[in-house]
Amino acid sequence: MELKGLSVAITGGASGLGLATARRVIDAGGYVSLIDLPTSDGAAVAAELGPPATFVPADITDREQFAAALDVADERDGLRGLVHCAGAGRRMRILDKDGKAGSAEDFEYVIRLNLIGSFHALSLGAERMARLDGLGDDVDGGERGAIVMTASVAAFEGQIGQINYSASKAGIVGMTIVAARDLASKHIRVNTIAPGTMDTPLLSRLRDDVRQSLAASIPNPSRLGKPSEFGQLAVSILENAYLNGETIRLDGAIRMAPR
Repeated sequence: MELKGLSVAITGGASGLGLATARRVIDAGGYVSLIDLPTSDGAAVAAELGPPATFVPADITDREQFAAALDVADERDGLRGLVHCAGAGRRMRILDKDGKAGSAEDFEYVIRLNLIGSFHALSLGAERMARLDGLGDDVDGGERGAIVMTASVAAFEGQIGQINYSASKAGIVGMTIVAARDLASKHIRVNTIAPGTMDTPLLSRLRDDVRQSLAASIPNPSRLGKPSEFGQLAVSILENAYLNGETIRLDGAIRMAPR
């Protein structure tokens, strides 16, 4: 799928991995709708990116808000791509320091944001893509669109304190092949990126020695991942019509330790 002139929605698009992906899509000639919280810097970011970018404030856990935001992207000649980067973690233990059961609220919060939010992205994005004509002149009519979700290496090697986060990201990995098969008849592809330790705004708050320690734990290259590398992979996935149902680790070969 050549992105030139196509509309791509990016959740979490005002910063970090989402913003880096937006820049890559624009470089490829596409239009981006940055879907992020009303409290984000989305409006200023969209202004900086220029005419190819539009900011659409929405909470991805609110299905009606999310649907309305995707409608804005769909109005730009049809929604063809969706890169779902929005999500977060909240550290918790199964038992707290006093031996009491961990917070169900903390568990549910992360599941709702990361996993149910991803289902909203899949279902609402696919609903809009399925209405479109296929691109290209393939025998099968061509693809209608592609969706890229974001998991994490924590889906495979979650650390202590990540029970909720790991569960949510493992759920996204589990959905990927099912969604790709489910949406095959609509000619919509689904893939997932599982990033490792990326140099996002969250990590920029850490002390230099902590950042250096994190970088040293990564086999090759021994540095934090660049958001632009995530964006590069996301665009490659959107463009490659034969890539479907895959979860791709982007982590410098790291395998996370227990803590």
